[in-house]
Amino acid sequence: MPLYVRETRQITGAKGSLVFVKSLPKVAYGELVEIDVEGETRLGQVVDISQEITVVQVFGSSLGITPGRTVVRLRGETLKIPVSTDMLGRIFNGLGKPIDGGPEILPEDYLDIHGDPLNPALRMPPSEFIETGISVIDGMLTLVRGQKLPIFSGSGLPHNKIAMQIVRQASVKGSGESFAVVFGAVGVTFEEAMYFINELKGMGAIDRTVAFLAPASAPPVEKLALPRVALTTAEYLAWRQDMHVLAILTDMTNYCESLKEISAAREEVPGRRGYPGYMYTDLATMYERAGRVEGKKGSVTIMPILTMPDDDITHPIPDLTGYITEGQIVLSRDLWRKGIYPPVDVFLSLSRMMKEGIGPGKTREDHHQVFSQLMSAYAEGQRLREIIAIVGVESLSEKDKKYLEFADEFELKFINQGETERRSIEETLDLAWDLLAILPEEELKIRDEYVKKYHPKYRVSR
Repeated sequence: MPLYVRETRQITGAKGSLVFVKSLPKVAYGELVEIDVEGETRLGQVVDISQEITVVQVFGSSLGITPGRTVVRLRGETLKIPVSTDMLGRIFNGLGKPIDGGPEILPEDYLDIHGDPLNPALRMPPSEFIETGISVIDGMLTLVRGQKLPIFSGSGLPHNKIAMQIVRQASVKGSGESFAVVFGAVGVTFEEAMYFINELKGMGAIDRTVAFLAPASAPPVEKLALPRVALTTAEYLAWRQDMHVLAILTDMTNYCESLKEISAAREEVPGRRGYPGYMYTDLATMYERAGRVEGKKGSVTIMPILTMPDDDITHPIPDLTGYITEGQIVLSRDLWRKGIYPPVDVFLSLSRMMKEGIGPGKTREDHHQVFSQLMSAYAEGQRLREIIAIVGVESLSEKDKKYLEFADEFELKFINQGETERRSIEETLDLAWDLLAILPEEELKIRDEYVKKYHPKYRVSR
């Protein structure tokens, strides 16, 4: 039982899920609060402090809170969650309470959801490959341990399916290394929540996965807490249990909408499109928890997923996310209309850490040159598509027609992949070579030794 050092009945008002209390000495931002309402105890959190008033965000409704009668207790601590390796294979709500029908976990420790900042001097640059089993990501937008690489999606695009495929298939190269996935879903509909729960329970990867779900009906504070609860769990598994952890957070747009809702309730001066001016800082406090640390065997890699309102990549949410993270994977509505899954736009997408995580001993020696050749050939094919819309395909040379064929096959065979299909990095690179074989050999700007070793013409003859 915690020691209550301060309590008050001096409530000046309530609005939505916010309660306004006369300030007490030494009140701290983010401090946990208990509110007694007619025999029921509700939790809250201090979200704003001034000389006269402290604003408390209730985890739920402020209904029934009465000035002079309701007791508000300040606990002198921030929100903490119990952590344990027993969390693997379990599903929790946004505050870390089990919702899968299983028992409460036996905690090994209680950790502050805001985490401890990593010492910049001890950070190690991300440089080790994570295999997702998805060709377009592994081959063109390689994910590296300790990286933060978001997926920018749009309404109706299959980002949830891609998230579940990564949860199911992701692994680290090498033997004897523990790998875990922490999955967090913020503000999802009931249908989406059931999809995630059924997928997680049905997949073979559930034993190495910890899932957190906060549905759309959850209070805003639970939605704001969920990514931090998920990342605190990821840090525990990485720094205490020496595991390589991939944290997937969807949908961060819902998180930002909750941030905007609370900011409006607090009557703060709005920034771009009504979002609070501190949204960049708020997102950075979560994304910067990714990384590798000197002296620690584990790592935390973060893949936030967000839907861009109106498919607008300049919207504040994707715009600010792009400043913080190391690249982005952008989904294309045009490819999705063509029936391509996953519909990744390789021209708008980028992994800034890719060059650090590929090559001999990581993926394969030819990876970087194959990637460059694929991008160059696909870009030429796209350019020719625009030309034939004006002059027709008959005006093209035989070489140009080969580039057009390559662009079509690249989309149909390399980008396109079954939802349950897992390709190793070797299979992905061999598939890339099969597609490059469409082009005349003199068009390939790849070292001769790699051509002689991996080109299908020479592979078959060996």
